[in-house]
Amino acid sequence: MDIRLLRASDIPLIQHANLENLPENYFLKYYLYHALSWPQLSYVAVDVSRPPKTPYDYPKIVGYVLAKMEEEPADGVQHGHITSLSVMRTHRRLGIAEKLMRQSPELAMVETFGAHYVSLHVRVSNKAAIHLYRDTLGFKTEKTESKYYADGEDAYCMRLDLGFLREQIREAEEEEKEKKTTTEGNGTEDVDEGEPVGDVGRDPAAAKSEQKIKVKVGRALGVGTHFYL
Repeated sequence: MDIRLLRASDIPLIQHANLENLPENYFLKYYLYHALSWPQLSYVAVDVSRPPKTPYDYPKIVGYVLAKMEEEPADGVQHGHITSLSVMRTHRRLGIAEKLMRQSPELAMVETFGAHYVSLHVRVSNKAAIHLYRDTLGFKTEKTESKYYADGEDAYCMRLDLGFLREQIREAEEEEKEKKTTTEGNGTEDVDEGEPVGDVGRDPAAAKSEQKIKVKVGRALGVGTHFYL
């Protein structure tokens, strides 16, 4: 299974996955809006065991996660939002949904947009999704939104604090900075790697003006090795 970034050419296929699996559906332009506005955040799962037979065949996309950044967050805190997550029924219970979630929004939202947390909505009746978000990924239920969905069902509003990722990134940056400082302190940066070998790149006039010095080595042994400097 290959988890990769969403491409514009994937949009008809992820819309098909959405129509097959979810009651909440979107127009093509809504997917395109995500792909163009936040290209770092949406991913697809491709079944590489069944590669396209010709260059004109579409890849077999068996899952996707559609994510975005909240453009005008009500709480004033920069954060992301999971718009949709879907895996085809033929490929469930393989950990694909978890891989999609861990691959895309969390790290990319922090690294690229400086997100502090990520939020999502889930139907109160969707026990499998709630288990994934709460027990596997660590999301917390923030509140219940009454009649959130078009059919009148309530939704749990959940969020995951991304402070642990921000801390990991900060530690990695400090480690890299310390490593660079140590390298400079040891005098190993910008080391002279020697003069060029041969005549390539040399000034012909300067080459003629160079003085050749003959040095004899090992005269007592009758050895006449010459070095030219």
